[in-house]
Amino acid sequence: MKHFLPKSLGTHLGTTEAERHLPQRVQTILYAQEERSEQVIGWVQLTLIGIFGILYIVSPKPTDTLMAEFQPVPFALALYLTFTLVRIWLSYHHYLPGWLLVMSMIIDFAMLFGLIWTFHLQYEQPAAFYLKVPTFLYVFIFIAVRALRFDHRFVLSAGAFACIGWLFMLGYALYEAGMDGVTRNFVEYLTGNYVLIGAEFDKIFALLAMTLILTYAAWRARRVLVSAVREEAAHQEIKRFLSEGVDEAITAAEDVVEAGQGIERDAAILMLDIRGFTRLSTHFPPRDVVHLLTDFHATVIPVIRAHNGVVDKFLGDGIMATFGAVTESRTAAADALRALDAVMEAADIWRSGQTGPVSGSDLDVNGSVAAGPIVFAALGSKTRLEFTVIGEAANMAAKLEKHNKVEGVRALTTRQTFDMAVEQGYEAQRIAEVLQNRQVAGTPHPIDIVVTCR
Repeated sequence: MKHFLPKSLGTHLGTTEAERHLPQRVQTILYAQEERSEQVIGWVQLTLIGIFGILYIVSPKPTDTLMAEFQPVPFALALYLTFTLVRIWLSYHHYLPGWLLVMSMIIDFAMLFGLIWTFHLQYEQPAAFYLKVPTFLYVFIFIAVRALRFDHRFVLSAGAFACIGWLFMLGYALYEAGMDGVTRNFVEYLTGNYVLIGAEFDKIFALLAMTLILTYAAWRARRVLVSAVREEAAHQEIKRFLSEGVDEAITAAEDVVEAGQGIERDAAILMLDIRGFTRLSTHFPPRDVVHLLTDFHATVIPVIRAHNGVVDKFLGDGIMATFGAVTESRTAAADALRALDAVMEAADIWRSGQTGPVSGSDLDVNGSVAAGPIVFAALGSKTRLEFTVIGEAANMAAKLEKHNKVEGVRALTTRQTFDMAVEQGYEAQRIAEVLQNRQVAGTPHPIDIVVTCR
C-alpha cells in the first residue's frame, strides 16, 4: 500500500478508520486523485515563480540597496524553479513518497525564509529589518497551495513549518539585537530597526488561524472526496451488473424510482439460448461449464451492443436483449434482426473454436426476435428493484425461441416483426422463409413466422 505521509504522522493527523480500511481498488483511485493534485500543485507553484520573475523584472528596483553586486532574488527564483521542475517531473513519474513531500514543504519555506533573511544583508541593516519586509506575505500563499491536495494533514504540516520557521527568524533577530533592540513602542517599531515581540506573535497567530481554517476546510473536502471516490468506485462496479443505460435512467430520474414505474415504448426483444447446454452441464465439472458459458457471452455480447442492443438479463445459458426499450429507437426491429443475423454467424465461429474439455461442437445457438409495444418498468419492492421489459413482444420472443426446436431451425421472428424491420431498412442476409399458420405453443391462434437461419 502506498503512503504519501509517514505512517505515524498520517495516523495521528486525522486519518479516519474508514479511510484506512478502504478496499484496495478504492485506495488506488484515491491515490490517483492525490497524484493529480500534486501535479496541479506543481504547476501552480511554477506559475507563481513565473509571476514572481515577471514582477521582479518589470518592477522598479530600490535605489537604496547597498549590495548591488549581490541580488539574492534571481538566485532564489532559479533554485526554486529547478526544484519545482524536478518535483513536477517526479509527480508525472509516480514517485512522490511521503518523505519527499514533507521535504519539499520544508524546502519551500527554507528558501522563502532564506530569501527574507538576506534582506538585512542586502541593505546592511540589523536583522530586525527583515521582520518587516512584505515578502513575508508569500508565506500565506505557500500554505494555501497545499490545500489544493484536499488533504488536511499537508495543510497543517505546512502551517507548522511556517510558524516554526518564523520563530527561528524572530529568534535570530532577537539574538542579534539583544534587549536593546526590543521595543514596546509601535511607532518606534515601524520607523526603526526594533523588534516588537507582540507584532511578531500577531503574525504567527495569523499563520496559525489561517492554517487551522484551511485545515478544517481541507478535512471536510477530503471526507467528501473519499466518499465520492468510494461511491464512484461502487457505481462503476455495480454498473457492470446492470443493463446498459439503466444506471443513467436511475440517476437522471427527477424523483426516486419506485416499484411499478414504467415507460411505454415500441421495442424489439432478442432471445438467445444454447440448445443442449443443460444436458452437457451434467457431464462436466462446473468450472469447465462456466468457462464455456463465459466464452459464449464474451463472443455474442459485443455483437449485440454493436447493433444498439442492451443485454437485459442472463437466463442461465440464455440471453435476453432489448432494442429501443431503455432508449427510444425508430429502428428497433431492424437493429434486432441485424443483431440476430450477426450473432448466428458469431456463434458458428464460437462453436468451431471450442477446444477445451467442454466442446461446443454439439451445441446449437438458437435465437428469436419479436417487436411491439412494451413497458420498460421497475419491478420489485422498496428494498430490491430491477428494471426489465414487460409486454407481448417479450413473451412472443421467448415462445419463438422455444419453437425453433419444433421447426428444426435456429432463428425465428414473426412476419409482422420482419415486415416492420424491412420498413426500417433491414435487408436479410439469407433468403427469408415464411412459415404460414404455425401454432406456436402459448399463443391462442396460429401465426405467420419467418425463418432467418436454419
